[in-house]
Amino acid sequence: MQRWRGLEDIPQDWGRSVVTIGSYDGVHRGHQLIIRHAVDRARALGVPAVVVTFDPHPSEVVRPGSHPPLLAPHHRRADLMADLGVDAVLVLPFTTEFSKLSPADFVVKVLVDKLHAKAVVEGPNFRFGHRAAGNVDFLVAQGRIYDFEVEAVDLYLTGEAGGGEPFSSTLTRRLVSEGDVEGAREILGRPHRVEGIVVRGAQRGRELGFPTANVETLPHTAIPADGVYAGYLHAQGEAMPAAVSVGTNPQFDGTERTVEAYAIDRVGLDLYGLHVAVDFVAFVRGQAKFESLDALLETMAEDVRTCREIIAADEKGAWSRPAGQGRCPGTPH
Repeated sequence: MQRWRGLEDIPQDWGRSVVTIGSYDGVHRGHQLIIRHAVDRARALGVPAVVVTFDPHPSEVVRPGSHPPLLAPHHRRADLMADLGVDAVLVLPFTTEFSKLSPADFVVKVLVDKLHAKAVVEGPNFRFGHRAAGNVDFLVAQGRIYDFEVEAVDLYLTGEAGGGEPFSSTLTRRLVSEGDVEGAREILGRPHRVEGIVVRGAQRGRELGFPTANVETLPHTAIPADGVYAGYLHAQGEAMPAAVSVGTNPQFDGTERTVEAYAIDRVGLDLYGLHVAVDFVAFVRGQAKFESLDALLETMAEDVRTCREIIAADEKGAWSRPAGQGRCPGTPH
């Protein structure tokens, strides 16, 4: 799959293509419906399928300081799109100048002059251009002028997640922030993941017999609520069952929020300086401060046993959370 950063990266001899445009944060199951439809349409027309997305998130430019927590960095989204059959991903730098492009100018500069769109596939509520003035009806009218088709695909999906709310990136971020990583998984179609570099921390885990990888997460990452989770630590091409702790480490009066992953039953791992990923499979318990170090160690050992059981069941496709579990105590419903 080709990956382009800016319009200038598009090959000059690029021919006709089927295009879909959006932030596509998380590439959740609703997004997948649209992207798969674009790929299918491209195959039927015998042309490549292209996804156009933006960096940074448009809201950060239009309303500085409002950048939402991200469910997936751009390289991860591109990988997920490649798995869906996408032929090229174009990441457009979203600047103040770019935000002022009228819908008509966007169509000409991006869809017509550069991507030579043969068809454009979007959700029914798609908006674009300065002040989000462009919509699907406008695209249809432009398609008549510039010879491209427009198809609107309904991405309306619901499930148990969020009490039956329609699947969306906004809902997924909320569930992650509440610690309901299983609800987020239902929407995403896979566990929620955070990525970053392993850095040196206080090394208390090593002293306590549970050495952890302290992950310095990427900017704007959507990090689950404080607590302990069963999950996987992805490092050096391996997915290792893990007990994951998110929080400030109140037992030792910590103030900095961290993500730490203990690779269960693994010894001698040296991951410092490596880029790793952590998948969150299930919420185990909330963050707590214990009366004694012995009580902490006993609970940590129980956490590891619980995480080992959850991961073993998950690998067999047999894990399902107990009724009422999945949200950190005290988080809003």
